[in-house]
Amino acid sequence: MTTFAQARKIADTALTFARERGFKPLSIVVLDARAQRKVVLTEDGTPLKRAEVAYGKAHGALAAGVGSRSLMKMAMERPLFIQSVMHVADGALVPVPGGVLIRENGAVIGAVGISGDTSDNDEAAAVAGIEAAGLTADPGA
Repeated sequence: MTTFAQARKIADTALTFARERGFKPLSIVVLDARAQRKVVLTEDGTPLKRAEVAYGKAHGALAAGVGSRSLMKMAMERPLFIQSVMHVADGALVPVPGGVLIRENGAVIGAVGISGDTSDNDEAAAVAGIEAAGLTADPGA
């Protein structure tokens, strides 16, 4: 289970990573394995609903058991499947990069969702945060 201390380290590092690279303002959501919000950070200047998009990336990754990069591929190859999973996930599934599973010793202990810049940059910030916490990032393939 992702601890609060791990979640803060992930979010703080992801934010620093983004600021050092000049990313647009971000929303960062860190969930534990039960999909409970451990940390939600939204920078000034983000559009309305940006945190909900970040949550959808993280929650979708947990719901499907794969990083959101894999969900994007599935959405292109099997759109009806993704629509079905989105339905049972009460809409909280955003199938674009930026939703990254957090693994410890191979087990999923949570997920990070980031939204605000390009999906690839969102994902890079999430990976940086997870790795800084000494955990393994799984963005999907």
